[in-house]
Amino acid sequence: MKYAAELVGTFFLVLAVVGTATLHGKQVGDLGVALALGFTVMAMVYAVGPISGAHLNPAVTFGMLLSRRIGAGPAAGYCIAQIAGAILATALVVAIAGGAPGFSAAANGLAATGYADHSPGGYSLLAGFLVETFLTVALVLTVLGSTDQRAPVGFAGLAIGGVLIALATIGGSVTNGSYNPARSIGPAIFVGGWALQQLWMFIVAPLLGGAIAAAIYMGTRESDVLISAKRAEQALPSEQAERR
Repeated sequence: MKYAAELVGTFFLVLAVVGTATLHGKQVGDLGVALALGFTVMAMVYAVGPISGAHLNPAVTFGMLLSRRIGAGPAAGYCIAQIAGAILATALVVAIAGGAPGFSAAANGLAATGYADHSPGGYSLLAGFLVETFLTVALVLTVLGSTDQRAPVGFAGLAIGGVLIALATIGGSVTNGSYNPARSIGPAIFVGGWALQQLWMFIVAPLLGGAIAAAIYMGTRESDVLISAKRAEQALPSEQAERR
């Protein structure tokens, strides 16, 4: 069930980003795409978080692994499910967009992440790498902190969704804003060419960011008691009783 939850959650995350950018990007702009991403992730945290922890991102899963909050086997399963969800979501967007005359995934770009000539603002490889790395640090650190056992229960979705809106607004013009290898892999497969050639950066930089976030989290926390994100996002026993 937890792998299915990760697949479904990532599916809707990528559908929100790639679908909004592809079908309505000119109308809503970067802020509209950022809002679609943030609110969808917020909803998925509450919808599938109690099942899987709602990582929805290999970089988050990597940070959880390094923070000893998930094992290596489940982490690998999470990443596979997340990538599968991203590919399926992109395929759905392509199928919908293909209903318009003259649509081409390669020509449209599907909000694929890129740098240099393929950066929305023409930003260099170095600029893109720094953005993808350090904005991923902010994202993963938010996930780790908001699901810590000392964090207020029930607010993780608000924190994670909110930070994603901010990060997507900051990095959208630099790389099309990913901070998530699965989100980059989905569109790259359908766009091909340059998107696949530049994909390495959108895998390496977010994973590096996840590792840095885990190091910061483990280096600054005081308690030795660790709990999973799944447990942190569940209702308290008293709240569960009220819902029966």
